[in-house]
Amino acid sequence: MNDSPSQSALREWRTRFSDPVTLVIIGAIAALLAILGPFSTGERLTLAPRFAYWLVMVAGTFSVGLLIDEWLTPHLPAHWRVLQRVAVNGLATGIGIVPVITALNYVSFGYVPNLSDWPGLLVQFLAIALIVTVIFQVLNTQGGQEQDDGEAAPPILDRLPLDKRGTLLSLSAEDHYTRIRTTKGEELVLIRLSDAMREAAPVAGLRVHRSHWIALGGVASAARKGDGAQLRMEDGADIPVSRSHIQAVKEAGLLPR
Repeated sequence: MNDSPSQSALREWRTRFSDPVTLVIIGAIAALLAILGPFSTGERLTLAPRFAYWLVMVAGTFSVGLLIDEWLTPHLPAHWRVLQRVAVNGLATGIGIVPVITALNYVSFGYVPNLSDWPGLLVQFLAIALIVTVIFQVLNTQGGQEQDDGEAAPPILDRLPLDKRGTLLSLSAEDHYTRIRTTKGEELVLIRLSDAMREAAPVAGLRVHRSHWIALGGVASAARKGDGAQLRMEDGADIPVSRSHIQAVKEAGLLPR
């Protein structure tokens, strides 16, 4: 499916909020904050309204952070470490949640910040954003970014919706896009095949055609076809092997020498 970044982000949001684990975590965090009553909410609200306030706060800021992360992550350098991604995403989320928190505080308390209040509020917003971003990274790890066989997950999986982050099988170029296939589905992503192949590391793979790359562990069968060959992947997809890549496929043990 040829989605825009906004469509992909919205689909990811729907996937997250249909996941019981995400809902339980959001509810648990809201309950904890309701009990602790930070930022004077313990004095201003009784327990039930306080829980409702924090539930809206956590769900709203998490939604903003999720949408920002989904849109921003594909634009970040693939070689960046997790802390670098968290820092950038956290800063962007901090900016994005300003109107959400401001509107919620106005509806709940009739509070409109004065100019002198903003420095302290921005520090609070950034702290909340950092927490949201860390939670998002934890959910990513729990949600299936690791390869099914326990191998370290390749960065290319970060570009997929949560429900399609399985074991990487193949990459296929389609114009300026690359079709990414995993054991949990496939997705058309705006990235060059050469860049996608770099982000496929450390998965052991092989370029078998100018438009195709395959994960060696994802090949179900192989057969000669004319001057080339054809590989059947675990998901049932057929990947052609060009004549110029036959020798590399033989050396990988997929075809007899």
